[in-house]
Amino acid sequence: MKNSLLGLTLSISLVLPATAALKVGDQAPDFSAQASLAGKQFTFSLADALQKGPVVVYFYPSAYTQGCDLEAHTFAQDKDKFDAAGATIIGVSADDITRLDAFSADPNYCAGKFPVASDPDHKIATSYNLSASAGKPGIKDVRGVDINHDFIERVTYVIGKDHKIIATLSSKDDKLSPSQHVEKALATVQQIGSK
Repeated sequence: MKNSLLGLTLSISLVLPATAALKVGDQAPDFSAQASLAGKQFTFSLADALQKGPVVVYFYPSAYTQGCDLEAHTFAQDKDKFDAAGATIIGVSADDITRLDAFSADPNYCAGKFPVASDPDHKIATSYNLSASAGKPGIKDVRGVDINHDFIERVTYVIGKDHKIIATLSSKDDKLSPSQHVEKALATVQQIGSK
């Protein structure tokens, strides 16, 4: 089982080409997307979320895969700390909304604590200069379910109320693990909150 999970993790990382993610100081593109929180669908609006404070927008390859599961679980564990810093969290992947309904409610992952949004046509990812690559046929998630969507590269943005990108965290460029994305995003929003 561990070997197949490692193989899945490696195959996902190998199919994602390098791109130039948006940089600190760039204007973050607004978006609205179908999202799920605790298994309930709604429309997430970045503009609305930014009215409340900074937003952590984290792109990930696929729900129910090892690194993405760890990242979601870590965000859920630290959700109270993000709340204390006045920050909103939104995950974005090419998963369809039905998959995200299950993932968002799953107590082992998002645990109903923050929403995840569906970007099946990669419009949001593309607006953030991120690429999506086709998965290899026959790839299954940790539940044994076929993954039938493309993989968006793992990049986390911290966006300020002024719609400017405060931090860009990349697995490829910065060599960050999924949990380090969460740690660095949390440190950034806490630093903003202390000013």
